[in-house]
Amino acid sequence: MADSCADDLAVSDESPRIVLGNEVQEKSENGPPAVHPSLKEPFVGNVNHYTPLPLDVPIHRVVKGMLTFDACFESGNLGRVDYISEFEYDIFIRPDTCNPKFRVWFNFTVQNVKADQRLIFNLVNFSKVKSLYRDGMSPMVKSTSRPVWQRMPAKNVFYYRCPDHKKNYVMSFAFAFDKEEVYQFAYCYPYTYTRLQVYLSGLEKRQMNYLQRGLLCYSVQQRKLDILTITSPSNLSVEGKKRRMVFITARVHPGESPASLVCQGLTDYLMSGDPGAKVLRDHIIFKIVPMLNPDGVYLGNYRCSLMGFDLNRHWHDPSPWVHPTLCATKDLVMGYDRDPSIDLDFYIDIHAHSTLTNGFMYGNIYSDEERFERQAVFPKLLSNNAEDFSWTKTSFNRDAVKAGTGRRFLGSCLNPRTNCYTLEVSFFSYATDGNQVQESYNEQAYLRLGRNVAKTFLDYYKLHHLVPAYSFRQFAKS
Repeated sequence: MADSCADDLAVSDESPRIVLGNEVQEKSENGPPAVHPSLKEPFVGNVNHYTPLPLDVPIHRVVKGMLTFDACFESGNLGRVDYISEFEYDIFIRPDTCNPKFRVWFNFTVQNVKADQRLIFNLVNFSKVKSLYRDGMSPMVKSTSRPVWQRMPAKNVFYYRCPDHKKNYVMSFAFAFDKEEVYQFAYCYPYTYTRLQVYLSGLEKRQMNYLQRGLLCYSVQQRKLDILTITSPSNLSVEGKKRRMVFITARVHPGESPASLVCQGLTDYLMSGDPGAKVLRDHIIFKIVPMLNPDGVYLGNYRCSLMGFDLNRHWHDPSPWVHPTLCATKDLVMGYDRDPSIDLDFYIDIHAHSTLTNGFMYGNIYSDEERFERQAVFPKLLSNNAEDFSWTKTSFNRDAVKAGTGRRFLGSCLNPRTNCYTLEVSFFSYATDGNQVQESYNEQAYLRLGRNVAKTFLDYYKLHHLVPAYSFRQFAKS
């Protein structure tokens, strides 16, 4: 199975070995293991409690300071580790399952460290040319005694093309282990499938009559595709009256973990006791699919599903057995579009962006001038409500490469009244208007953007006059 641990990463008394299927690849005299020509990557699966050693150190002589690496946990990703010296390790990102093209997300632990040990880690096989690592982004780190994720100092991080690694891009960072405990490193804040399930169970336990949690289908690996319906019960029972609907999806790309935090922030606000949230529930039906690609998230992929498909390029013709979660979501959206009792006003797909800063939106280009101008309204309102959302970075396009995305496909086939967007948020930072200083995103900032997205519907639907004044004073502060 694709998410199995790489138990076959073994070490002998003579030389480190990498086992690939039934073939053993010996470490060459000049460094990394030799690779059979038929194999694109010299590793499969995730490293499982692996201690890379120099050639002259047998396995039974492992002592403190000889690091042990592990990524055999949910959303983990680490394909291979090479010992370079006592001060340096080369680290290989495991490609997405069944798709060697994507190598970005990493998430692994390091243990058996020595206090005050200083090392350089080189992540040597990034697949992206552009990266926010060039602009000051740094990896996330936490440890046993400091369980809150934080960013490393940017001055210790370097991103460059390396001729020693097939001219791949390399991210090197220097790190000092100040305590003898377990450390964890990640590309960005991990948001796992299990974390989502715990969060949704917590919402259910509140037993609010305006929340329904449903099951759209199961993924290929039999994980739940959840859907939330948040609205006043009266909106689900009224006959003969048009009902407005907003449809939200997130996490079609599994490595874009900030999308889950933004989606959670939006959900938190709609579920809250804030007077503005109650007004929204009274007037609108919110449908939320918080994790479109649960298998990819669980496996630690960056872009793809279990079977190696970028789901956000298959909206035009999803297969029920290859892309079951996408197929079920598309069928539901198209069904609401055909329902004469529902006005599907919005489809918003939440993503994270690896090369730009701030939050921003992508929209479509339409020949209908009224429709084109109308879709600019919501992002403009959002830019007034959220200091980290950029109107200037928001753009409208019809790029051919995006033809299979949810925004492009649904924008071409849904009723013209439906506004279809991709909401992007940076993996790294944002700058407010008139301020050139970049502020790093943290989990609270991502949640705040989600809340502000939800509150902007009050402006779009012109419902603010129904909200008590004190709620808008709170709105300005959030």
